[in-house]
Amino acid sequence: MTTVGRPRRAPVRGVRDGRDVRWEAHRTERRRQLVEAALRAVRAHGAGVGMDEIATEAGTSKTVLYRHLGDRAGLYRAVVEAVDGRILADLAQARATGDDVVERIAAMVRSYLRLVEQDPEIYRFVMTRPLETTEVDPADPVHQLTDRIAEQLGAILREHLETVGHPDAATLAPLWGHMVVGMVRSASEHRLTRPVEDAQDAETLARAVVALLRPALTDTHP
Repeated sequence: MTTVGRPRRAPVRGVRDGRDVRWEAHRTERRRQLVEAALRAVRAHGAGVGMDEIATEAGTSKTVLYRHLGDRAGLYRAVVEAVDGRILADLAQARATGDDVVERIAAMVRSYLRLVEQDPEIYRFVMTRPLETTEVDPADPVHQLTDRIAEQLGAILREHLETVGHPDAATLAPLWGHMVVGMVRSASEHRLTRPVEDAQDAETLARAVVALLRPALTDTHP
């Protein structure tokens, strides 16, 4: 006699096993901890920090670092991502400060410069690209960050130029946004090469940027 069993239930697509969800949460948290350890190691040992020093700071092995972050390139990108989040959050807060366009931009510039002032080794680590990446590579994380900052600045500038009726607002705003980013980055990198006693503070550099911007934004018509 043949027994006909119940038909097998097909797996439900899109439904994840609870263990998978818990393991993914664990991996995410472990990755966050390793990135925080990497940031501490950079602050302690400088931008040329090695994987051994990062592993020691994390209290683990290089094998674990590679397992969670892929390789040194993965570590670098994870650190840049963490720094990006901090910079963009600070800039968004500064962007909402006041109504005067120059002061809003000055607040964003000041926020960026203070990061350089307070965390110079992190800034060096990110900007000097310890890996084989270049600024002309569209996938370069530094290039992507500066593009996002320039877009924020460009949005503020376009809003202002359109409000005052400038005929070239759409063309000038994104250009000026990138120009401000380039100017601030150049000033930041110059500052890091100076002896501590000769370096200008974030407030001084921000005022210098404002001095250049205000005439251009006051005389808004060609």
